[in-house]
Formats: sequence, structure tokens, C-alpha cells
Amino acid sequence: MFLAFFLMGKVVHAIINSLTKGGQSQTTPGRESMAPQKPQTEGQWSRRWSMVFSSSLQRGHLLCRNNRLIEMEKGNGCCFFTTTLNATILLVVLITTLVLIRVLYVMYQSGKPLRKSALQSVITLIVLGSGGHTAEMLSLLSMLQKDKFTPRFYIAAATDNMSLQKAHLMEKSLVDIGDLLSQTGGNVLESVQFMQIYRSREVGQSYITSVGTTPIAIAHALWIMIKIRPQVILCNGPGTCLPLCVIAFLFKVVGIRWSSKIYVESIARVSRLSLSGLLLYKLCMADQFFVQWPQLQKKYPRSHYVGCLR
Repeated sequence: MFLAFFLMGKVVHAIINSLTKGGQSQTTPGRESMAPQKPQTEGQWSRRWSMVFSSSLQRGHLLCRNNRLIEMEKGNGCCFFTTTLNATILLVVLITTLVLIRVLYVMYQSGKPLRKSALQSVITLIVLGSGGHTAEMLSLLSMLQKDKFTPRFYIAAATDNMSLQKAHLMEKSLVDIGDLLSQTGGNVLESVQFMQIYRSREVGQSYITSVGTTPIAIAHALWIMIKIRPQVILCNGPGTCLPLCVIAFLFKVVGIRWSSKIYVESIARVSRLSLSGLLLYKLCMADQFFVQWPQLQKKYPRSHYVGCLR
């Protein structure tokens, strides 16, 4: 509608301009200017009208053509943008779906035994905590078959020196008692390593400063996991085990290493789980979850009751 009114205005304007120029045309001053002008005939008027009308139509056609070209260019740009946006959304949805399927598969396979022969040993990562956590873990290790879980890597917090000393004394006692009889004590000690890891938050540390220490602790834990790539992770509740177990779960999802995480809840937990245990239980990150009290097993049915380990 706007284009039609615009064309009509152009035609009327052109007609008025042509008539005005025709009526006001003057010759140079002289005798010719004083001569009377001949009246225009009907044929001349019709030719002038036809010329004006044809020029107006040509202008209208050019204007319509330019408008169509502009609209086509805008339409092509909009179509390209829409196509790119749809393709990007489809790709994101596809990747998210594949990752979700992989995560669900890993969670479904959790709890099944390792895909290795029973005669082969497995790389074992043992997470030690301060105080009673270390005592319970060393008591648990005394019942394991050491030749099945070798090499062994002991990890404790960077500020916890007592736990690593106790583990070193236990390993040395095992060599002195049993392995010296078969003259393999040196090989046993070579297959054991002791490491330390940064903690996200120390006891008594403010939550504001822990914002800066948490990324450092996660990066350090990632470096340790890439270096060791354990097949079995043994832990019993210290907070240092949480980032290691999360990274091991991500390794499963990505396909770097399929490991088995064995979590033994502390005997001090009688009616409810610790924060580390609760997170690993709810997120299905622990392949084997053991508790030492029967009421805990009833409250958390996916756990296994093994009695007191001391």
C-alpha cells in the first residue's frame, strides 16, 4: 500500500514539473522573446503525457526491483543465520545426549568386578586420613592379599605426616615378618610409594580463602590420577578422597581408565553416613560401599554390611 501511494506521488510530481517547465520556459532577451508562442496541439500534449507516464513507470519499476533485491539479501542472511543456529542447537543436544548415555552406562556398570584375570595384580591407590581413619585403613590392609594389590600408592594430606609414617612402618613390618623369608623384601618395598596431596580446605580454614585453594587441590589431584591411573581406590571417609574419586569417575566416562572405587565407612558412623560417603553413595560413584553397622545398611540398601573391621 505504501509503495502504491509512493508511485502515485512520483507520477503527479513529474507531471507538475513538466508542465511548470513548459509554461515558464523563456528565450534569451531580444526580439525572439517578444514573439508570441504558438499554442501546443493535442498531439504534442499526448506525446508529453506519454513520455511523463513512461518515465514514471520506469522509475517505479526500478524502485520495486531495488526493494526486491534488498528483501532477498535480507532473507538470505536470515536463512543462513537460522540454519546455523539450528545446526548448533542440534549438535549441542546430540553431544549432551551421548554424554548422558555414557554416564548412565558407567553408573549401571558400577559394582561389577574388574575386567582382568584373578591372577593379575592391580594398581591400588590407598587414601589415608588423619586420626582414626588411618588406623581403620591400616587394619583393613592387614587383611588383604598384598600380591593382588600391587603396586600400592599411599596418599595423605600435605599437612598429615603421621599417616604416611604409620603406613611406612606397616609396610616395613610386613617385609620383616614375611617377605624376608623368601628374600623378596626389596621388591616389595619398591612396589610401594608414599605421596601427599593438597587439601581443598584445612581444618579451621575460612571458606573465603578456600576458594583459592580448591582449584589448586583439584589440579594436583588430577595430576596424581593421570600419573598413577589406579585400577582400585581404597578410601574410608577423609575429605581428600572425594576429588580423587570424582576424577576416577570422570576417567570412566571419558574412557581413560576403568577403575573400581571401594569405600568403607568409618566405624564412628552409626546412624548416618559422613559427608564424603553420602556424596559417593548418592552419586553412585562408589563401586563397592561397605558399612560397619547393620542399621546403616538398612537405611542405605545399596551398601554392604561387613561388621566391625577392628
